Amino acid sequence: MTRRIAAAVAVAVLSATGVAVALTSTANAGPPQQQESQDAAVIAAMARDFKISPDQARTRIAKEAEAGRTEAALKAKLGPAFAGAWMNADGTQLIVGTRPDSQIQSQIQSQIQLVRDAGATPKLVDKSLAQLDALKVKLDQNSRNAPKTVPGWYVDTQNNTVVVSARDVEAGKAFAKASGLDLADVRVEQSTENPRPLIDVIGGNAYYIGAGTRCSVGFSVNGGFVTAGHCGTQGASTTQPSGSFQGSSFPGNDYAWVRVAAGNTPRGLVNRYSGTVAVAGSTEAPLNASVCRSGSTTGWHCGTIQQKNASVTYQEGTVSGLTKTNACAEPGDSGGSWLAGDQAQGVTSGGTGDCSSGGIMYFQPVNEILQAYGLQLVIEGGTPPTSTTRPTGPTTTTGNPGQTTWQQGTAYAAGTQVTYNGVGYRCLQGHTAQAGWEPPSVPALWQRVG
Repeated sequence: MTRRIAAAVAVAVLSATGVAVALTSTANAGPPQQQESQDAAVIAAMARDFKISPDQARTRIAKEAEAGRTEAALKAKLGPAFAGAWMNADGTQLIVGTRPDSQIQSQIQSQIQLVRDAGATPKLVDKSLAQLDALKVKLDQNSRNAPKTVPGWYVDTQNNTVVVSARDVEAGKAFAKASGLDLADVRVEQSTENPRPLIDVIGGNAYYIGAGTRCSVGFSVNGGFVTAGHCGTQGASTTQPSGSFQGSSFPGNDYAWVRVAAGNTPRGLVNRYSGTVAVAGSTEAPLNASVCRSGSTTGWHCGTIQQKNASVTYQEGTVSGLTKTNACAEPGDSGGSWLAGDQAQGVTSGGTGDCSSGGIMYFQPVNEILQAYGLQLVIEGGTPPTSTTRPTGPTTTTGNPGQTTWQQGTAYAAGTQVTYNGVGYRCLQGHTAQAGWEPPSVPALWQRVG
């Protein structure tokens, strides 16, 4: 079976400014109450893979959870000036890039202070995240013409640039130019990656497709589970559990969902190969946050989120919107679950390397899958839906084409537009809607557009 890889393109090194400010968190005075109940095996896996103590692992989880909330809030407040956010190397500080929208010193200082007041470290940059994404879109639009020696490209928010990974640097430069990019705006990096899809894979528990191909269950949803798109095409049958693919997208995306037959009960749990982890939601973790994955071949392994919105070129074609990590995986792990604490993050797509020598792995963000098919994530502690229940997405409203009515329990991807009490809102951060998170009440998650 094959696996995948992702890479990126861009150029722009900017000046950092301001004094580093530690994240304000109750973790500074010790792990918060909620972290004391953190599954011991999750802590042990993080301690093993990061070579830190269990107490340091608990503290890191607490800081990263707060960083995710802080990033969402600052993204909303900074608006077009937002240029991405990332954790520092040891996971103790959140750094937020901001592009001044004017040369007026007082306005620049105001943006810097806004970031500092949130407990993060500001970094002034030349390009906003929207500008960097626009550069990457040009590469995505030309993905069919990407040379085989160019495994991928991504937006590098930490260096405020776009990166193209290439085994042949000159071919990478030629691809960037042919895509309409100025080489002054691109960094082409030498890469040894040669990605292939992880088809012989499993995430939480194994399931089988057709004559016996094995993949992994990602996360339970109403009526079934989500997994990787390269595992099967629409209509393909599965066993253990029995079911069939109701939707599949690959390449372009790498996601699918399987409806299971009556008698199977989706549960909000992930196998950590020594017990289970309860899934509590799908709030997206920030860049450089820790993330752990489950797979039937290699068990439970952890790493960090290195890049988001990466495009990866496999033999079958390019997949965009993936998240790059340094957590290892091997054939038999594809489609499996990725978690940040108890928050669902995505399903294994592919990558390079293995769990003996290390590697680079990519996952398909779960909120995009849930939104694409109108599915609801099964959260442990709630009432799991029966396998005979058909997935129900948000109700489409009349008079607002392309918008849906906000609904509790629905997963929303960034950019999704909804209506609430007749007013339009745009999602700023991927999440699963909960009581008290109505659009007017949470400006960090929703921006009014009408």
